Amino acid sequence: MGTHHDKAFPNESAAYRAARDGLLEAERGLRRQMEEVAALRRELPLGGEAKDYEFQSAQGPVTLSGLFEGGKDTLLLYGFMFAPGGSPCPLCTAFLDSLNGAAPHISQRVNLTITAKASVAELNAYAEKRGWNNLRLVSWGGTSYGRDYFTEDGEDEQQPVMNVFVKKDGAVRHFWGSELLLVGDAGMHPRHLDTLWPLWAAFDLTPEGRGTDWFPATSYD
Repeated sequence: MGTHHDKAFPNESAAYRAARDGLLEAERGLRRQMEEVAALRRELPLGGEAKDYEFQSAQGPVTLSGLFEGGKDTLLLYGFMFAPGGSPCPLCTAFLDSLNGAAPHISQRVNLTITAKASVAELNAYAEKRGWNNLRLVSWGGTSYGRDYFTEDGEDEQQPVMNVFVKKDGAVRHFWGSELLLVGDAGMHPRHLDTLWPLWAAFDLTPEGRGTDWFPATSYD
């Protein structure tokens, strides 16, 4: 199949169509590259065995292995930037607003949990305020999970890292983490979960783009 088609929008110019066809070729290349990267990710060997951390939930203590439910052997565990007594991260909040809507679909195939250092009471109060009715939230406070899996650095600074774990042969093993945050890239913003985040994808379709100084807020009152 070619990269061009025979359709046109009303009143478009030849210059517009030529530029759009060039962009269409780049878009097709990007889609292919995304598929190639996803294939490389799937080929990763399993990482190291994880401790069976004891998190705190609204229902009481729950271990890392206990977060695997419904016969599903994969767990997405997102590190929410929310320290005890602190303010929740606005960027994480916007991300979780989106993830809350997608969670019922995601959970058909894999387990999904959100974890933060903040207490269970703080997490649940904020979740109720945001209307996060589809997200499972647990506190890793009191464990070394945050430091072990890069959701907190040595100076108690919170980091928004998505980690993927797999349960196999009775053990929980690490599979993947969103490490782009750690390596940096000259001239690039450290956002590293864009493929999971509809907000930026929507802005990428517009003439204004993402902008350089706009970030989501927790309220627009």
